Amino acid sequence: MHYQTLGTSALKVSKICLGTMTWGQQNSEKEAHAQLDYAINRGVNFIDTAEMYAVPPDEKTYTLTEQYLGNWLAKYGKRQQLVIASKVAGPSNMRWVRGGEGLTPQSIDAALTGSLKRLKTDYIDLYQLHWPQRRVNCFGRRDFDPDFATPEGGEAHFLDILQALKKHIDAGNIREVGLSNETPWGIMKCLQLHREDANLPRMQTVQNPYSLLQREFDNHSSEVCYRENITMLPYSPLAGGILSGKYLDGSATASARFNDWGGQRQSGLAVTVRSQVVQRYVDLAHEHGLHPVHMALAFVTNRFFVGSSIIGATTLEQLKTSLDSSEVILSDAVLAGIEAIHAAHPNPGLY
Repeated sequence: MHYQTLGTSALKVSKICLGTMTWGQQNSEKEAHAQLDYAINRGVNFIDTAEMYAVPPDEKTYTLTEQYLGNWLAKYGKRQQLVIASKVAGPSNMRWVRGGEGLTPQSIDAALTGSLKRLKTDYIDLYQLHWPQRRVNCFGRRDFDPDFATPEGGEAHFLDILQALKKHIDAGNIREVGLSNETPWGIMKCLQLHREDANLPRMQTVQNPYSLLQREFDNHSSEVCYRENITMLPYSPLAGGILSGKYLDGSATASARFNDWGGQRQSGLAVTVRSQVVQRYVDLAHEHGLHPVHMALAFVTNRFFVGSSIIGATTLEQLKTSLDSSEVILSDAVLAGIEAIHAAHPNPGLY
């Protein structure tokens, strides 16, 4: 396993991060703990969770993922050897998440207190804003709509949130902070405020979707990451499992995401499940003797702006396959093949 520092921080993380959102829905606590044991033994030291997990979100399973992880951490005992990331939810119609109010200093206080209790730890290494307070083009939304621009998206809101996070950093509850589902404007606004007042925390990471089917980050945020030393943490690097090819050959189980749930947010990906685009990527991998999962993950993990790819699994076999990708280096021929497919079919899957 290889490791990389996040942004300008001292956090050094494995190039593969263990995602957790299926724990509590598709995975039991026993299965979650087995995944943790296996991943740690393979060199993973970075684990990402969120207060709203499990996914798909449901009042009955809300916070279960953090509880499962916290119970495991209590048994594991070597907390200082791990980098634990969690997230505070933005505004939503999930009334069970603090009434759906979103990002305010008060909601951050409440969310962090709850996460620390569930995780059975006195600090979180990387605390992320799960999605912005303002309405932005994420979660399947393609375009920014000025008619829906809200006052909560202004500079005063950013300042309030950074000051709230600073309070918890000063108290030792948080080590570093990051963004998620954020735009270049949002990233730069946070950095601007930090530059104007160095006492405010610096955003070190941004966690956005990125895969062979969804490379919009290349166009709008990769330069920001490069020039500002912000580390990108890609989620859904297999596009919800589509890039494994399992939906093409019929090997997907009844509980697989697109056989069980998906919803409007993932409709852009769902229509590509049996598309020629996915088939072309799978065929390219096979032509070069690669597992489709290894090719898809190796491409994402080795992008210049990526610090650690967040992978999810519902079985240990899936987890093993994904972790094996950490040692795969793609040849120039494979990379050229990927770019040829991308040029012909750019970003068919919006996540």
